Amino acid sequence: MKAMSGRVLCTDLPPAHMTRIVILPQHKAERTVLTFWSMPTTAQLAIVSANVAEGKDVRLEMRNVPPGALDFVWYRGDIADKYRAIVFFSRSRGIYVNGPEYTGRERILSDGSLLIKKVTANYAGKYTVVVFLRDLKREIGFGQLHVYPPVILARVEASNTTVTENDDSVVLHCYTNGASIRWLFNGMKLELTERMTLSKDHLYLTINPVKKEDSGTYQCEASNPFIATESWPLALDVKSE
Repeated sequence: MKAMSGRVLCTDLPPAHMTRIVILPQHKAERTVLTFWSMPTTAQLAIVSANVAEGKDVRLEMRNVPPGALDFVWYRGDIADKYRAIVFFSRSRGIYVNGPEYTGRERILSDGSLLIKKVTANYAGKYTVVVFLRDLKREIGFGQLHVYPPVILARVEASNTTVTENDDSVVLHCYTNGASIRWLFNGMKLELTERMTLSKDHLYLTINPVKKEDSGTYQCEASNPFIATESWPLALDVKSE
């Protein structure tokens, strides 16, 4: 593959499905301007959204790639903005050009997919790809990259660990960097009662009022698509009135 230093510029996509791409290499004589139209297709080009743990490599693949794809441009974000271009690869001409958002970790592979090496949290977000076809047509696709921490921490704290039945309430808080949370009671999945309320993000468990049967140990289990962990048990003591 032949590499060329320079920039890839792409105007924002107007409603008429027409766009204009300017490839600006070091030598002005090699400037190429492409203006083209494309019609909507039934099988929409898309980026396959992916999950990856920090520090690992990830490959953003495409589905419904139109036959005869010649060139590819990848962008950071959900729009084909010239200032958000990562890399341009011309399969037909063997040209590889880095854009303004290139960080040194990205590479377009021969099938047009985007490889990112040693991903960090900063790479999470939306991505856009533009695929060039014959007759100066193009298709555009979108997708999402989710980046998760390689280690999950979880800890439970309570507003009070010794409370009086019927008189008091208690709020349990799960401190974690996990993406998904569930609560455990005495080592088993907590079955919520009408006196229990979970916050929308499941980080807070409120019991109001407390009953004797609420005495026991509470844990939060935090997870992401790659790993799960449980907090140390926290004991709640409910005294009789």
